[in-house]
Amino acid sequence: MSIEDDVALLERVPTLRLLGKAALRMLAIGSEQRDFRRGDVLFTAGDEADAGYIVRHGSFRISDGHGAEVIVGPGALIGELALVVAMARPSTAAALEHSSVVRIARSLFQRVLEDDPAAARRLRDEFVSRTSQIASDMLMASAKLTT
Repeated sequence: MSIEDDVALLERVPTLRLLGKAALRMLAIGSEQRDFRRGDVLFTAGDEADAGYIVRHGSFRISDGHGAEVIVGPGALIGELALVVAMARPSTAAALEHSSVVRIARSLFQRVLEDDPAAARRLRDEFVSRTSQIASDMLMASAKLTT
């Protein structure tokens, strides 16, 4: 795949699209592709999270070990928070079929944000908006449970 193909894939991810073409190009150049067979594990709950993954093709089951799971396919960003903060993986992700991902290391992502403060501000604003929405949703749910 070409760098332009990788940039196009990254542009499909709403969070990454906020960064702009120049930042996406830097991510595409510095990222790596990884291939998985059916049943291969991308990561396990408790693992150190040092990268995010964009599904190029195929699909992955992400499960939290408590019965909650989601299946994601091409264009999905897995491990978004790992791009910005050191943490343990809260879930396990396994390939459901032959699949490939683009791996973006946190160190690369942080260098891109340092080199492009405007992109970093757009990403910060998106995270603030999401956090505010989650807080509002939780208050509404709490109100419904107490009435």
